[in-house]
Amino acid sequence: MVFRKLELEAVNRAVETLDGAAGKSINVAKVLATLGVRPVATGFFGGQRGQDLLQFLASRGIEADFVPVAASTRQCISVLDQAANSVTELVEESRPVALSDYDTLKTVIQKRLPACRAVVMSGSLTPGGPADFYQRVTQTAQELGVLSMVDAQGPPLIAALGAKPDLVKPNRMELAATVQRALNRESDVVAAMREVRKRGAARIVVTAGKLPALALDEERLWRIHPPSVSTVNPIGSGDAFTAGLVWRLLQQETLGEACRWAAAAGAANALSAMPGELDRRDVERLAGEVTLETL
Repeated sequence: MVFRKLELEAVNRAVETLDGAAGKSINVAKVLATLGVRPVATGFFGGQRGQDLLQFLASRGIEADFVPVAASTRQCISVLDQAANSVTELVEESRPVALSDYDTLKTVIQKRLPACRAVVMSGSLTPGGPADFYQRVTQTAQELGVLSMVDAQGPPLIAALGAKPDLVKPNRMELAATVQRALNRESDVVAAMREVRKRGAARIVVTAGKLPALALDEERLWRIHPPSVSTVNPIGSGDAFTAGLVWRLLQQETLGEACRWAAAAGAANALSAMPGELDRRDVERLAGEVTLETL
């Protein structure tokens, strides 16, 4: 919902309201589709909002293989205040699902993975969900030679490290939550990245909004300076970064060069009011404005 100026404790009338489907994995799927990749989106869906989600994906030509659950798919309202150039998110809490639903989801993923080149695990699990779920998916991907990428934090990420994922991509706050300490300086972030690599991640990329991202593999450390853009809505830019990253890694590019395109995708996403609704031409244009440093 877009407002010229938002005032608390007052009646506010939106100048524009946009409906769509979003969320971390959905944003990744939307961006991958825009970049010419054929994603398969999976997860849980429930209630009328869940049905709307599936219809939206079908309208975009995105293949979906979701597990029906009793809990309704949650809703989020992003409030864009044009006067303050700010974005406020009002997010409905996720609801628990049965553990058997996770077993069904794992079966769906096992069925799909042999025909895939990569699996991206995005976001938090439902309350009470098995903390080792991403670990089990990563293990299956490793057995099949499928690129595994984990974009999560805390216990699910820590557990996944035991299966040695090919790449993890937290932001700075998520990385701090994972190593359970403040990361006030860039050197603190790099030290935490090296710690995560020692725990099992082959590569790690840490994003920081408009600030430079950092990327580390077994050979090099990069600092990635994103292009400067006039931001409309930054929500979903981390997911666009994830999509751009896996897109280029599957083209056998180095981690640093893949991050160039990932940063361009993240910036392109911020030009749109709706998360994950970027223009590929913007990605191609902005890629030339990204600066890479080898540290």
